[in-house]
Amino acid sequence: MTPPHFAFSATFILALTGLVFHRTHLLSALLCLEGMMLSLFVALSLWALQLDITNFLASPLLLLAFSACEASTGLALLAATARTHGSDRLQSLNLLQC
Repeated sequence: MTPPHFAFSATFILALTGLVFHRTHLLSALLCLEGMMLSLFVALSLWALQLDITNFLASPLLLLAFSACEASTGLALLAATARTHGSDRLQSLNLLQC
């Protein structure tokens, strides 16, 4: 495994473990998801450049656009839950309660 591949896979795994083990606040979960998306973006960009595929060069930009949409939706949900529940702690959220 080359050092760039190791770095990006380690970044993805660290963000995934952060998402799994440190789910106390919604903001920390959103930051872990954003770290996962950014590591996927960099890995996809390097993969397209490494294989010299010209048809595939638009895919990392599409992934980055979806990542920006995911981040804005997450921040809107964070603001809405902070207003209704008073905090962003995930233990205080109840999915059965409107």
